[in-house]
Amino acid sequence: MVGPMIDPVRDLASVRDATDRLLSAAAALDDAAVAAPSRLPGWSRGHVLAHVARNADALVNVLEGRPMYESAEAREADIERDARRPLAEHLADVRESADRFQSRGAAVSDWARAVELRNGVTDTAARLPFRRLIEVELHHVDLGFGYELEDLPGDFTSREIEFLTQRFSGLAAVPPVLVSSADGGQWRTGGTEGAEIKVSGAAPALLGWLAGRRDGADLHTSGGPLPTLPPL
Repeated sequence: MVGPMIDPVRDLASVRDATDRLLSAAAALDDAAVAAPSRLPGWSRGHVLAHVARNADALVNVLEGRPMYESAEAREADIERDARRPLAEHLADVRESADRFQSRGAAVSDWARAVELRNGVTDTAARLPFRRLIEVELHHVDLGFGYELEDLPGDFTSREIEFLTQRFSGLAAVPPVLVSSADGGQWRTGGTEGAEIKVSGAAPALLGWLAGRRDGADLHTSGGPLPTLPPL
């Protein structure tokens, strides 16, 4: 399936809207709720909010030509350091770091240039706003207080399915898979060896499986069992 043209300015606006939704929802919590477990194993809601904030600063680093994180260890240490803060500090940090990312994004003059992310991954600068949108939207769901995959904007869901199927494309550990959504979208992913497995269902359910947020029990498969995908 051919996706939409990348429009970083539009995506920056979508990031702003998604961040506002997350902040409005998080503001209804209290300190005890922030310390409670999120949907991500081993992480509290505070861990998720700390990661969202530090990811914004990491993407500013990328846009400015610096390493995304000082090191993997520093990335984890920063999240652990910030996770146990009270709600008010989390909200301020998420808001202020998001503003820094928006300001830096607004100053970009060459969206076509190559940038380097973690673990040697490269991309174009134009894709960074959508990568940030993924972080904000999926981690909003991970907080587990009323925002579900079914609440995500349909355009985002379709684009993220395409993004993830591209990510798993060519992996020998994944059999060839034809992914079909109930609204007519189709994507191919996985390797080239073996019989093709067909996986279909509602777009939010497909996204949940591809993003490691659901076990795929609500999907229909034929040609073989539902493939196990590598972690993101």
